[in-house]
Amino acid sequence: MKRHLSRLICLLLFLPVLMVCAASPAMAAPVTYKRTVEKYQVPDVILTNQFGKKVRLKTLLESGRPVAVDFIYATCTTICPVLSAGYTNLQRKLGADSAKVQLVSITIDPENDNPKVLKEYLQRYQAKPGWDFLTGSRKDIDRVMHAFDAYFRDKMDHKPLTFIRGVDGSWIRLYGLISSSEFLAEYKKAGLL
Repeated sequence: MKRHLSRLICLLLFLPVLMVCAASPAMAAPVTYKRTVEKYQVPDVILTNQFGKKVRLKTLLESGRPVAVDFIYATCTTICPVLSAGYTNLQRKLGADSAKVQLVSITIDPENDNPKVLKEYLQRYQAKPGWDFLTGSRKDIDRVMHAFDAYFRDKMDHKPLTFIRGVDGSWIRLYGLISSSEFLAEYKKAGLL
């Protein structure tokens, strides 16, 4: 009887600690990314897509279509494949409507990522129409990265960033690796789908 009573007392004393731990953020579902809404001015630069075609970035990003932008490079083996898989999965989930969404990847390694390399990269990810991979001069790429507050001095130190252009012209900045369902939810939240 004495043993049962001491167990009960221990349980009663420990119960509040368990309740606090269960309610603490550390025990909650982990947040995989940070979302902020920003205003960016897209620089009026001419870049080159995977087909070698010159593209006015400002026109491409402000076309009125839903737009997502990320900064990657073809030989990356860490963040870039995850971001690219997100684009692939979004295109799959959208099915026939995938061409209505403009996905843009901008290389942060223009010295090595020429149109041929970009095209091979997109083929590896089974990219559908509507996903462009852009390169250009180092000066223009740096201008674009600075405009999106996404400048990285060293490509090995780049961060997982995705930008979605909202219907009001603002940009939703997603910092972190996001699942395809979270990516789709962000598009819907932005009123784009």
